[in-house]
Amino acid sequence: MDAGFFIDEKAVQVENVFLDFFKTFRSDANSRDPYYVAEIEAMEANESSTMFVDFTHVMRFNDILQKSISDEYLRFEPYLRSACKRFVMERKPNFNADDSVNRDVNVAFFNIPLVKRLRELSTGELGRLVSVTGVVTRTSEVRPELLQGTFKCLDCGTVIKYVDQQFKYTEPTACVNAACVNRTKWALLRQESKFADWQRVRMQETSKEIPAGSLPRSLDVILRHEIVEHARAGDTVIFTGTVVVIPDIMALTSPGERAECRREGSSQRKNTSGHEGVKGLKSLGVRDLSYRLAFIANSVQILDGRRDSDIRNKKDAEENESQQFTPEELEEIQRMRNTPDFYKKLVDSIAPTVFGHRDIKQAILLMLLGGVHKFTHEGINLRGDINVCIVGDPSCAKSQFLKYTTNLVPRSVYTSGKSSSAAGLTATVAKEPETGEFCIEAGALMLADNGVCCIDEFDKMDLTDQVAIHEAMEQQTISITKAGIQATLNARTSILAAANPSGGRYDKTKPLKYNVALPPAILSRFDLVYIMIDDPDDQIDYHIAHHIVRVHQKRETALSPAFTTAQLKRYIAFAKTLKPKLAPDARKLLVESYVALRRGDTAPGSRVAYRMTVRQLEALIRLSEAIARSRLETQVQQDHVREAVKLLKTSIISVESGEIDLSSFQGENNDDDGGDDPGQGDVPPSTTATEPASMNMDNNSANADGAATQQKKKLVITEEYFQRVTQALIMHLRQHDEAAMQDGAGLPGMKQRELIQWYIEEQNKRDKYSSSEQLQSELTSLKAIIERLIQLEGYLIVVDGGRQEAVGEGAEQPPVVPRGERILAVAPNYVED
Repeated sequence: MDAGFFIDEKAVQVENVFLDFFKTFRSDANSRDPYYVAEIEAMEANESSTMFVDFTHVMRFNDILQKSISDEYLRFEPYLRSACKRFVMERKPNFNADDSVNRDVNVAFFNIPLVKRLRELSTGELGRLVSVTGVVTRTSEVRPELLQGTFKCLDCGTVIKYVDQQFKYTEPTACVNAACVNRTKWALLRQESKFADWQRVRMQETSKEIPAGSLPRSLDVILRHEIVEHARAGDTVIFTGTVVVIPDIMALTSPGERAECRREGSSQRKNTSGHEGVKGLKSLGVRDLSYRLAFIANSVQILDGRRDSDIRNKKDAEENESQQFTPEELEEIQRMRNTPDFYKKLVDSIAPTVFGHRDIKQAILLMLLGGVHKFTHEGINLRGDINVCIVGDPSCAKSQFLKYTTNLVPRSVYTSGKSSSAAGLTATVAKEPETGEFCIEAGALMLADNGVCCIDEFDKMDLTDQVAIHEAMEQQTISITKAGIQATLNARTSILAAANPSGGRYDKTKPLKYNVALPPAILSRFDLVYIMIDDPDDQIDYHIAHHIVRVHQKRETALSPAFTTAQLKRYIAFAKTLKPKLAPDARKLLVESYVALRRGDTAPGSRVAYRMTVRQLEALIRLSEAIARSRLETQVQQDHVREAVKLLKTSIISVESGEIDLSSFQGENNDDDGGDDPGQGDVPPSTTATEPASMNMDNNSANADGAATQQKKKLVITEEYFQRVTQALIMHLRQHDEAAMQDGAGLPGMKQRELIQWYIEEQNKRDKYSSSEQLQSELTSLKAIIERLIQLEGYLIVVDGGRQEAVGEGAEQPPVVPRGERILAVAPNYVED
């Protein structure tokens, strides 16, 4: 004890050794100046007052020093700051030239070797220097915090300086003036007190760390000085600092819910004669639960997949993105780019555990790269993020793709549709339990800002919850007007959604809108919609089974992608720093492609999944930019646009063009069709017209066999063509029936020969036939389609097979009537979609 003050001798020794560390430590034996002299220059350049100390340097310098700091950080922290300030003032005497009260030098440690998880923090860590990792879920506003107060005695006017605050407003215990007896009347002198920026952040366990059946734990983290506003909601971060115990205000303000310690008043102590028995059995065995753990951080390190990132330049990361890469990394990226057939290898390196599905892997790669964000002069944001939807049969590895994407992207959120509400996806307004103020708690889309939000079971979401993400998918903002808070929050995220068909399995004969329970407003916001259909195919099934069994048997050794996940992350991170621009010829091709897509959309009989709108044009631009990024080019060329158009076409637009086999109907049609149709002047006779004659010749059996083989030739048409012809024939038959009823002449129905002749003439007017072979193949297809409509679909019925005319002629036996003469009508129970 010296002059009434206690001196912590060990702490003074630690301060001197720490100052010695600053003065003498060199990271490289050949360097001329100590390492932390350059750190002072960096502090001055950034107008910073925080000295960032790499803890691995302290470990290399002195083992006793690192053990002292690590074990008793809270005790030595003021002395460490004092050593740092002495070092800075020795080197730069004018560092604190304005002599500001609030100007102080702070020490921030990073690179602690052992990073703890949230569940591993216990009371054994109190006062120690530890690092903890987690996800930031809520951030408070930045406020001034009183660190050291200067008070004035209201009785005698004495000023008392440097009164440290202890987790609450702390006044001096007594006046230093011996003649004054004041203990309660104080006034705070704000200009002479020391304030610091203060922010409270709520941190939660990452989803991988939560044990089965447990709720995620959360912890309040206090940030001070210059590290405020570094951590945003959704960031995965490493906080370095110390664990402290603070009073739990909630426990004190709600008695009865938890056991708490209460002092009995003096009035109750007097009546000790009559005991009322044992009270407070609920609190039996519990001493005092009115405290909780909090974490005071001195440094924040954001985890973006790069452990060696510079902790100081976090604020400038967006401006100096290209400076994040070392020369070795840039060389490796260029080497990947120069690999032969590198684009195919890039696509195959996405989700290597999933066999096949190259088009979906390509879509995920382009989604990770994204287009270029743009702002108009009016300040309107044009999104660059690409949204992808995967619709598929069960067990098609949809969730595998989503889980892989979540692990690949630093800021990503995985959620399931049925268990997600509108507030959970966007944002919710919550009341701070301690202050009573309203604050915004981030939802999944806000947490995935500048990342990817993967939503599984997208079709199972309630309609009201789906509407909540309309704004986030196109404008990329979330607007909230609740409880006096009017805010527009950023949600610049790509959405990767997976949905099941409403009937369990995808029905190829129906368009997408009948297969998926999603409104057109949401469907048009997806740039790419892919269908995964589980069709049996011996060869593909063999390869899939072989791949899955091999993965189960050999684990990682079964997979040999061209590029590792780390290489892929670096390549994508570098490609996203490029801002490709449209070349003039690419711009022209984009316009022409969009007009062609719109034209195909309005063609009669076309069955596209959704209308071509300007959103699809913007999707083409984004896809072209993403393809240019994948090739590390700074200009969008025509090849990139062609690739984007091809992607959009192979997406949902052409998925309904399934194939229909008409071979069986073709055989029946040709066997029974006795001769060529009378009255068809411009139609060449069918190749099967001479068949009855050839059948009567016994010596020409070989020719008959040849004709039979020709008949058995497979006739396959597209689903779209079948629907178009069906609609045209049924519409004409209905118009003919209506006209016949109005005139009152004739029975409903029309001869098959006349119906075919009408269709051929209509197509001929549009110059559809360039050769007689083309016309002949159309005739064969038409007859087979009509047979299918009668026998299988039931859309048409035969009103009269042509026997009445034959009987009227007086023939004894009804002859074989050509099919062209039978009268067809629309089935009465046919309802058009």
